[in-house]
Amino acid sequence: MNLILLNNFCKRKGSIDICMPSALGLFISGFFLVVGISVGAGYYFGKQQAAVAEQQPYADVEQVLVADREVLLEEKAQLQAHLDALSIRIGSLQAQMLRIDALGDRLVDVAQLDSDEFDFSQEPAIGGIATPDNAVSRDIQDLISDVNNFNQLIEDRTEKLDLLEELIATGKLYEEITPSGRPVVKGWLSSRFGKRIDPKSGKKNFHRGYDYAGKTGADVVAVASGLIIRSEYQKGFGNMIEIKHPDGYSTLYAHNKKNLVSVGDMVKKGDKIALLGSTGRSTGPHVHFEVRRNGKYINPRKYVKR
Repeated sequence: MNLILLNNFCKRKGSIDICMPSALGLFISGFFLVVGISVGAGYYFGKQQAAVAEQQPYADVEQVLVADREVLLEEKAQLQAHLDALSIRIGSLQAQMLRIDALGDRLVDVAQLDSDEFDFSQEPAIGGIATPDNAVSRDIQDLISDVNNFNQLIEDRTEKLDLLEELIATGKLYEEITPSGRPVVKGWLSSRFGKRIDPKSGKKNFHRGYDYAGKTGADVVAVASGLIIRSEYQKGFGNMIEIKHPDGYSTLYAHNKKNLVSVGDMVKKGDKIALLGSTGRSTGPHVHFEVRRNGKYINPRKYVKR
């Protein structure tokens, strides 16, 4: 007879023998497997979190840089707009400067001044310490240079125009107050300054002025601005007028048909002061014209030819 001894820890089911020690081994193996997987998963997750945490500061910095870049681009656009506006303004100033230069040249010609002293086409001499080329961008540097040049040009042109205005004003004033031109608008020279045969007596005498003949009633005009100091009838001269001018000058107009001004009147160069006539000691309608300086008689020749 054969005996089969069965352990209480083992059971047979079909053809598979299941023993308690084997089941326990499988359980322990499964436990460690789960633990290993959990530890591995935890390690992997922790590493991923650490990587994310490590990358976060860089992401923040990148966001800041992007924001700063947008601000810089906006400021650059605004700056470019200002530069464009400044460029347009400089172009307008250039056009105005050309007109000023043309005006200055014209005034120099009219005033008959030395063009070398008032050369509006020449830029003023300037200088200064050089700055590095890379200090600012080329466009901005050009604009700043243009503005500085315009400041120099404006100062130079202003100084020249002020001086030119002063010279022209002085010249005009001098022409205004200094005897020049003829005392009649229409007429002709009938007798000169110096020795001559007196038309009334036939004797030699000294003629102290110029005689201008013309039609009765023609205009007699002042040859310079001044103050009327005499307007009266005088024996020999008939109706006569004397004008006092600056710098010791005085002029006399005699034989007038009618005086049109009174003592104390101020007259300007070219003003009508009398009507041509033949009053006093005269042989026909004319105006006797004299020029004096500091009481001395002067030949009117150089004054009437001005």
